[in-house]
Amino acid sequence: MRITKAGCATTAPPATGGTFRRGIPALMSLWLVASTVIGTPAPAQVRGEQGPVLLARIFGDHGVLQRDRPIPVWGQAAPRAEVIVTLGGNSVTVRTGADGRWRTTLPPMAASGPYRLIARSGAAIQTLTDILVGDVYLCGGQSNMEFPARRATGAWGGVIPRAIPVMRYAHVERDSQPGPLADFAAPVPWKIVDPQSVGDASAVCFHMAATLQRHLNVPIGFIESFWGGTTIENWIPAPALGTIPSYRAGLGTLALAARDPDAGLQSQSGRDDAWWRTHYPSWQVERVWRNSDFDASAWRTVRPGVSEDSVAKEPSVSWYRQTITLTAVQAAAASRIGLGTIDRHDTVWINDRWVGANDADWFWRDYPLRPGVLRAGRNVIVLRVVGRAGLTGDPAQRAIVLTDGRRVPLSDIWSYHEGGAVPAATPPIAAWQVPDSLSTLYNGMVAPLGNYGVRLVAWYQGEANVGDPVRYRQLLPMLMANWRRQFDQPGLPFMVAQIASFGSPPIHPGDAPRAALRDVQAKVVRADPAAGLAVTFDISDRFDVHSPQKRLVGERLARAARAIVYGEAISAGGPQVRTVSRDGGDLVVAFDGAQGGLFTYGGDVALGFEACVGSDCRYAAGQVEGGMIRLRGAYRPGTDRVRYAWADAPFANLYGADDLPAVPFAAEVR
Repeated sequence: MRITKAGCATTAPPATGGTFRRGIPALMSLWLVASTVIGTPAPAQVRGEQGPVLLARIFGDHGVLQRDRPIPVWGQAAPRAEVIVTLGGNSVTVRTGADGRWRTTLPPMAASGPYRLIARSGAAIQTLTDILVGDVYLCGGQSNMEFPARRATGAWGGVIPRAIPVMRYAHVERDSQPGPLADFAAPVPWKIVDPQSVGDASAVCFHMAATLQRHLNVPIGFIESFWGGTTIENWIPAPALGTIPSYRAGLGTLALAARDPDAGLQSQSGRDDAWWRTHYPSWQVERVWRNSDFDASAWRTVRPGVSEDSVAKEPSVSWYRQTITLTAVQAAAASRIGLGTIDRHDTVWINDRWVGANDADWFWRDYPLRPGVLRAGRNVIVLRVVGRAGLTGDPAQRAIVLTDGRRVPLSDIWSYHEGGAVPAATPPIAAWQVPDSLSTLYNGMVAPLGNYGVRLVAWYQGEANVGDPVRYRQLLPMLMANWRRQFDQPGLPFMVAQIASFGSPPIHPGDAPRAALRDVQAKVVRADPAAGLAVTFDISDRFDVHSPQKRLVGERLARAARAIVYGEAISAGGPQVRTVSRDGGDLVVAFDGAQGGLFTYGGDVALGFEACVGSDCRYAAGQVEGGMIRLRGAYRPGTDRVRYAWADAPFANLYGADDLPAVPFAAEVR
């Protein structure tokens, strides 16, 4: 590899429109003057319509590259070919491998732009325009990160009044893959943040990025990669998950599916049968009910979603069957079957072939169909459902979907029969089945990002893992370590948003799965010097897991980043417990991050504290004493823990001097 640096600061000016500007002062003027627009970019030269593709698909017009560090770039060209990459006055030459892939780095650049990013190989050339150099953030997680800015509090009159040309974002489309992708299947477009585009952006990510942009006064780009309802296991690479024994069998089937999809389906079908054979006494009787030649004429007919008698009133194993007649063209073009929502666990067969299974009652069933599953003429669809309500979605959602998007509706009339007693255990699902898959979203939505330069990661996820905080304590650091490894940044900062309040407020102390997950998040962040935490329980909606109050969440993430990533002399978050000690009959809670003192909203009593003897926890009124809380008379013989805000939807009122809430905790008495 060789690097050359030209004497000029930029390449040629934009092809049309405006005056070429370089440097941050000019960029700021573009924001402040709404009528000023960066020069209209020349079309990128992309194979298919406009020329060859040489750069990976995450690179695009209007993109932002990470400042002040070597800039990774990569792509594909002819095997053993020379590729010249130019950005501004810097050029790098690299040679592709036998597979045509190439990877190199451009020299570090300060915040500036716009530039052209040009890749040449022989007669092929790809030109991207309006490229800025600044800070890049990666935002990941599930639905509270996915929540769009147009639906957030304060967006009634529009999210922003005018364009912010120095801010851009790229949205990674949903893609679940059995193995890691080397590149995205389609270009990932970068959009300039303006009143039209910003409404679809992540509200939390946008408000975090916009807050930091105002403080830093540099170009900002953010990349969105999230999928609502998904567990953290979706987002961790398979080699890491494979270090946990309970995931190995599923990952083995997933690896087989990556090599041979039909073999993977067959393997999962065998695992499914083995489970039902072991856990379901009626297996021997009912296993023939899925066969296409089974005579179901004695079954009654129902219209799920239409007729009230279509579902079981108590948990049951229920069977549904129907036939659909397809033309040869339709059968050959069938790509998936949509079944809407189902309560709760379903297994689907078509023409005696296992198609898929899922157990998320809120998640639309949308199973891909392998070639040959459907045929011209009569096709038999069979569902086994474990749950109360069976097929719960709108009947119009149920259809065979063709490759061109056309739909062949299923009948709303099904043959129906109830099976045996509900199994005590939970039936298995495939390791590739979203929202509970293993590594597949990492494979399709993170791995193709390569080592694109990013300044920090914002992570808002955990609701889907509330049932197992102990495992989450293992998985969150695993995700952080593996993403750091991928982006080649051992100290890549992670800003973590705690999961929100949701559920009934507490009347008495008790178990609180959401509080346990929050506690894990806080402990993982506190143990990591490059991580920050944004508490959200006080700005949530206990009636809606998707609280629209996203601006404050983004601002709290930005504050954590200002302290941890950018080194500002401010607190990264609210007060955190340091020690709990006994003082006679009192318990004293000392806090870190309370240098300016503590205060309580709504009175002089700190609410939400509990003193516990084993599992027997009792509320204790707290009084502020500078940077400590005294729980008067709360000590009982055997008191071993103090908890704070320990509820799914806590009522708590303790804040630090910066008006940030104290971090919920469970801490031992020392």
